[in-house]
Amino acid sequence: MTWNSTMSSGYSSLEEDSEEYFFTARTSFFKKPSGKVTESKDVEKDRVLRTEFSREEIRQKIEKYNLLTKDHLKMTLGHSGVYTGFIKVQMDLRRPVTVRGRQTGAGGAAVEEAFYLPRGVINTLHISSSNTVRQVIVALLNKFTVADNSAKYALYKRCQREEQVYVCKLLDTEQPLFLRLMAGPDPDTLSFVLREQQTGEVMWDAFSIPELRNFLRILDKEEEEQREAVIRRYSIYRQRLQEAMREVRGPS
Repeated sequence: MTWNSTMSSGYSSLEEDSEEYFFTARTSFFKKPSGKVTESKDVEKDRVLRTEFSREEIRQKIEKYNLLTKDHLKMTLGHSGVYTGFIKVQMDLRRPVTVRGRQTGAGGAAVEEAFYLPRGVINTLHISSSNTVRQVIVALLNKFTVADNSAKYALYKRCQREEQVYVCKLLDTEQPLFLRLMAGPDPDTLSFVLREQQTGEVMWDAFSIPELRNFLRILDKEEEEQREAVIRRYSIYRQRLQEAMREVRGPS
């Protein structure tokens, strides 16, 4: 398995055995769905049951899907039975990521920087029916040249029922395009979100020393900004208090 990535064009590809799988990524901005969000704890109950379909059944489902889609992101069935299509993944990362820089440091080492990715960005990926959740996560991280371990991230599915929004974590072995085909093209019925792993606590031992140092620099910067804000606020209060005291005393 090899990755070929061309960052200038924003495209990356994945090749495996004799079959050719590929990811193409396009970025756009969409509004987040409204309504209350609920984390689904019963994952198995909320999971789509995988059923084996014949080639003819898949062809019929793809034809129905293509008739319903409104954004021209259609699916295509190949001669081998593998089909390709598009999924949209919303980036919802709350912690900074480590990104590989283009410049090189001492000894030719790549410079890595940590910063926050914009939340709410929607990436459109062109994938095959054989691509798994883990492969989709790796493709997204490669698109943004994120150097972090892909195991730190998880793909979630979001479903909206009436006014309630449900979010469910997907297994690494699940196939997003199959889920998209079964749900249809309506994003309210099913959408995908990339998030950090929800473990209840931060697994600091999963981060490298450069990543931890970058986090400390970000925290130091935020702390300094907060300290300066407090100093400015109380300086204004002090000035106003002194002016009020002078007015009370009157001219000397």
